Amino acid sequence: MAISQIISLFLLHLLLPLASTSLSQSSHQLICEVGTGNGGSIGGTSPLPASLSKLLIKGGTVVNAHRQERADVYVEDGIIVAVKPNIKVGDEVTVLDATGRYVMPGGIDPHTHLDAEFMGTVAVDDFFSGQAAALAGGTTMHIDFVHPVNGSLMSGFEAYEKKASKSCMDYGFHMVIRHWDESVSKEMEIMVKEKGINSFKFFMAYKGTFMVDDAVLLRGMKRCKSLGALAMVHAENGDAVFEGQKRMIERGITGPEGHALSRPPMLEAEATGRAIRLASFVNTPLYVVHVMSIDAMEEIAKARKTGQKVIGEPVVSGLVLDDSKLWDPDFITAAKYVMSPPIRESGHNKALQAALSTGVLQLVGTDHCTFNSSQKAFGIDDFRKIPNGVNGIEERMHLVWDTMESGQISVTDFVRITSTECARIFNIYPRKGAILVGSDADIIIFNPNSSFEINPRSHHSRTNTNVYEGRKGKGKVEVTISRGRIVWKDDELKVAPGSGKYIPMPPFGFLFDGIEKIDAKLVSSFKAPVPRFKSDV
Repeated sequence: MAISQIISLFLLHLLLPLASTSLSQSSHQLICEVGTGNGGSIGGTSPLPASLSKLLIKGGTVVNAHRQERADVYVEDGIIVAVKPNIKVGDEVTVLDATGRYVMPGGIDPHTHLDAEFMGTVAVDDFFSGQAAALAGGTTMHIDFVHPVNGSLMSGFEAYEKKASKSCMDYGFHMVIRHWDESVSKEMEIMVKEKGINSFKFFMAYKGTFMVDDAVLLRGMKRCKSLGALAMVHAENGDAVFEGQKRMIERGITGPEGHALSRPPMLEAEATGRAIRLASFVNTPLYVVHVMSIDAMEEIAKARKTGQKVIGEPVVSGLVLDDSKLWDPDFITAAKYVMSPPIRESGHNKALQAALSTGVLQLVGTDHCTFNSSQKAFGIDDFRKIPNGVNGIEERMHLVWDTMESGQISVTDFVRITSTECARIFNIYPRKGAILVGSDADIIIFNPNSSFEINPRSHHSRTNTNVYEGRKGKGKVEVTISRGRIVWKDDELKVAPGSGKYIPMPPFGFLFDGIEKIDAKLVSSFKAPVPRFKSDV
């Protein structure tokens, strides 16, 4: 490493607390300026105009997951009330011309971490800045992960309610389970029946903090099954990762490349396969978050081939990036790509794209969890201290289209993997994920012939880095409509804190169909208990 680089990193390390604060403040000001430029408010206190009571989207091609058609879309009070050709309206209706464009359901991101406390720091995007970024990229709902507070699920839920009070778009919650006792079991029922949570996540990694053992995972899966809630896993063998990290440090590999080397694909595959087998033993559906490797994907493919109900979620970073940047000689450049499971070497991304296009994997998330370069520098001498996480909530829709649409998927498939399938899995379809009469008016107008370029100086996240920096492509979200309100148009954002809504997600979605029959078939196959005669010995 050059002397000048060492000096620069040393100075950065000394200035971490100050830098973190100033970067966050300057990014927030940038967001305010973008919003006020269109007469609205981002981060300020000026209220938005009331929701448009009547809106007509005219002349576009309406795309749902099941079909596309030339039709107009008429909205009243945030709800779609008509989808048909040549709708006539009066002068009081706001009209948007979508000629030559696709009219699609807004994206739904199933995997985000806004305002998340992690590895001794807090993600820079909160429920306002992260959601503002999402809306600029055509995503109109996301599902975030609630962590317990002092072991209590209810306290965690209440804490996240406060975090989300500044929301500017619709959102839902998953709940993380970090230990097991009777109170957790009881609170899971409250979360499902009273708080609108229908999914619980179990970390098989992060030993000593989030990680649970197989006993907790089994108990949690059984409870999920009884409640009609979906069991989710972060699948990496945490014990082996811990050993891998020690090996790297012992070999003097302390930089970001050590992160990838310490948790290879085999450890993701082992945990994925183990979770699949435990879910099969319990006979409950399983959702594997951020599938990053061929090895893990193949475990899911094998299970699905047997008929097991396993959902595989790749994230956009795993689909479009490879791990080469982790070996960049500049620490700050390399560190921004650190996430878990790691971004894999070239080849895994193409295989994940193919699996998504053929239905082996079902939907695309982001694992959006952003940290500034000053926070990433916490691990300047030890990769284990680099906060894990990358951006993606604003970029997902554009990158999936640009990467997948040219020959790998159809336009209807695009809607399915970015919106509809998420709504179906989490049991909020067709309220979300569709352009149908009665659905919420979460809509984007998408121009397949326009272009985009990703730049951290113009994105809407508060982070000062972007792992997709410099990427250009075709296809752009020109208009975003959130519950009938135009929030993104002409490259300007018009949103205000507190305008988002929490969307409760009911239990017993379609993945639970037929579970009882499988249980009954299994029991009937036992041929047990066997009647036996007692005899004197």
